[in-house]
Amino acid sequence: MSGEVYRKLAQFLDKLPNRFPATSSGVELRMLAKLFAPEEAALALVMGLSPESFQAIAEHAGCDPKETRDSLKRMAAKGLIDLKKGEGEFLYALRPFVVGFYESQLPRMDTEMAVLFEQYYHETKGGVLRSTPALHRVIPVEKAIPVKINIHPYERATEMIEHAQSWGVRECICRKQQHLLGKDCHHPLETCIVLGPVKNAFDRSKVDRAISKEEALQILQQTEEAGLVHSSGNYRDGHDYICNCCTCCCGIMRGIAEYGIVSAIAHSDFHIAVDEDLCNACEACLSRCQFNALSIPESVIAADLRRCVGCGLCVLVCPTDALHMERRPSDESSIPPADIAEWRAQRVVGRE
Repeated sequence: MSGEVYRKLAQFLDKLPNRFPATSSGVELRMLAKLFAPEEAALALVMGLSPESFQAIAEHAGCDPKETRDSLKRMAAKGLIDLKKGEGEFLYALRPFVVGFYESQLPRMDTEMAVLFEQYYHETKGGVLRSTPALHRVIPVEKAIPVKINIHPYERATEMIEHAQSWGVRECICRKQQHLLGKDCHHPLETCIVLGPVKNAFDRSKVDRAISKEEALQILQQTEEAGLVHSSGNYRDGHDYICNCCTCCCGIMRGIAEYGIVSAIAHSDFHIAVDEDLCNACEACLSRCQFNALSIPESVIAADLRRCVGCGLCVLVCPTDALHMERRPSDESSIPPADIAEWRAQRVVGRE
């Protein structure tokens, strides 16, 4: 019976906009069994992405309200569902697999979980990354964009940080998962910035370390210097995190590096440009680009704009200022969905 509830939950999660594709081995069921107790999986099956009271969820499940409330609290503490403050009561909402409850499993990420996720990732060939719109959108490094170019708020990581009311940082679960598998990634681990709409949102968190706005901005700068790519949800408003990623560990960017899924992440509306008169072919930028968009076929840098995701990291290491970012042509640009609700609506329409 418990195996059947995990199969139903897996199918239910796959119907969500974020997806949860099945595998022939059933490894996704073993992941769910590691994270959800059978009664928790059964409760998740009657929940939706919109927040509801425990009384409403208990009615859906046909369960005792008090027992339902206690189970929901445990599930929220485990990061399996969302807990939001309503008018005089707490509300609960289902989280998808990714981006969702997987990223909140840092306290429970062990070697077994790392192996299960890796098997799932390869069996599905990055399956959750193949639907559109993409889960994430690249945020360009602001220093790489000339001052004269207008830049939208959703294209500025500093703007997201400035408009938050509380700030936190957590370890990158992708990098931790790869470390547990023995991958020696030299990038720092504590790099994922989380943003709250109210003050002191992360003071009691078991996953996030509460920090100041100034510390968040400092981490942003440090990740740029480390060569990590900024990204966040692929919509304009309501961002509550900024990931700082590498193609060797990031579950999203590995989709490009390992499976050639060009649409795995939405490119920024910028691309790299080269001033051939200033370029001395020093090669400083080559290793900086994680997407192999730069090469030196002759005596000057050449850019493959199909591979450029518009992160701007290469600009920071050019000693002659030969590189800068330019806006993509209008027919190559795309305005992201307004918010996560619009993103979900588009994602359902865009399913394969």
